[in-house]
Amino acid sequence: MTAPRTVAESLRAKFETAFGPVELVIVDESAHHAGHSGARDGGQSHFRVRIVSASFAGLSRVERQRRVYALAAEEIAAGLHALALTTLTPEEAAKQS
Repeated sequence: MTAPRTVAESLRAKFETAFGPVELVIVDESAHHAGHSGARDGGQSHFRVRIVSASFAGLSRVERQRRVYALAAEEIAAGLHALALTTLTPEEAAKQS
């Protein structure tokens, strides 16, 4: 029997498959939200995500985020409360450096 996946592991697998990112950072910030609305015992409710992928080229910020949220629908239904998203193309990320 395999151990259950964490929310971060589940998101990582989905985002890597869908977006083929050149950079993917997923940070569990749940501890910062303890006691707030949406926080749950054991954390795994609030994440900051940075995805740099060529698949975002030509898409608006809103459409990029819609695609990320669609992939996270199962985790959201299971209690994921918040995703703070940064979605960039490699060119956009290079300009930030």
